[in-house]
Amino acid sequence: MTVSSISPEEAAARHADGALLVDVRADHERALGMAAGALGVEREALEADPYRHLSHPGREVLLICQSGVRSRLAAEALHDRGFIHLASVEGGTEAWAAAGLPMQRPDVDADFSERYARHLRLPDVGLAGQRRLEAARVLLVGAGGLGSPAAYYLAAAGVGCLRIADDDSVDRSNLQRQILHTEARIGTPKVDSAAVALAALNPRTRIEAVADRVTAANVERLLDGVDVVVDGADNFPARYLLNDACVKLGTPLVYGAVHRFEGQASVFDAGRQRGVAPCYRCLFPEPPSADAAPNCAEAGVLGVLPGVIGLLQATEAIKLLLGIGVPLTGRLLQFDALGMRFRETRLAPDPDCPVCAPDRAFPGYVDYAAFCAGA
Repeated sequence: MTVSSISPEEAAARHADGALLVDVRADHERALGMAAGALGVEREALEADPYRHLSHPGREVLLICQSGVRSRLAAEALHDRGFIHLASVEGGTEAWAAAGLPMQRPDVDADFSERYARHLRLPDVGLAGQRRLEAARVLLVGAGGLGSPAAYYLAAAGVGCLRIADDDSVDRSNLQRQILHTEARIGTPKVDSAAVALAALNPRTRIEAVADRVTAANVERLLDGVDVVVDGADNFPARYLLNDACVKLGTPLVYGAVHRFEGQASVFDAGRQRGVAPCYRCLFPEPPSADAAPNCAEAGVLGVLPGVIGLLQATEAIKLLLGIGVPLTGRLLQFDALGMRFRETRLAPDPDCPVCAPDRAFPGYVDYAAFCAGA
């Protein structure tokens, strides 16, 4: 059978006269824009049960896709099922839009559609996934080297709310790696500087700036309503505290750390997967000594290194929010910048972990500064 092909202009005219116009693309494609008035039914669903979507075989049906190929194939399949008044729109939605014919977007505004167009084209994200990102809330602890790239890409991806906690102010020595901040904002609280930068990037993302250090007294309040925690802290007391709170509250924790020319990242999700996934304490039961783990101010750090690790953290956070891919749960990814090598180490949960062992009651928060100082 040879399917009749008609121009977009002719299709628009026939549609105005009562013909049914059906867009056979996938949902995530239609989210970018579709011919006004078209019925959206994915090709596979239409071919599987055409009578569910089309009133009767005698009605004129015009099929449109992206460029005209899928609509022609769908028309051939419908003809075999007894539909006779069929036509495929030549050039598809691309030609329809190029002809200046009216378009519509399903329940999204123009800014949303344009800003997230590349996400909307991904079947694993699409409109539903982008809506999930828009509804998500992420706690980012630290607006420094790791927090800067993580915050930028989480905001750019469309995470609806970023709660950023940091009690420090911008210093000139930060600018070599903490790309959220600028020379003009030296002396400004880092959370305020971050809010300025992120609002300029994506005004749709709401920034909750918390100019406080994370403590046992406020950690649960900071985690309230949060879907994922991104650890951009630069000290061990904060890391142990975040781990314990995330285990208690069942919140996934995206971990990252850098040292000179090396970095590492992982996902700790023991709170939701007791006995299956490890927590930070399973990896580091005791903090290393100060001599073994000096901070960036003491040991130095290659400026681009936090960018690499922070981007890995943002990637893991987005995957967790979307429920796609394989997270770094139970794996420690280590990066050597000088050798440009990644190495992966498997991590198992510690059955005797004082925090995340199965059926073990939460032991309570400790004096983390004293705990780490005693190493």
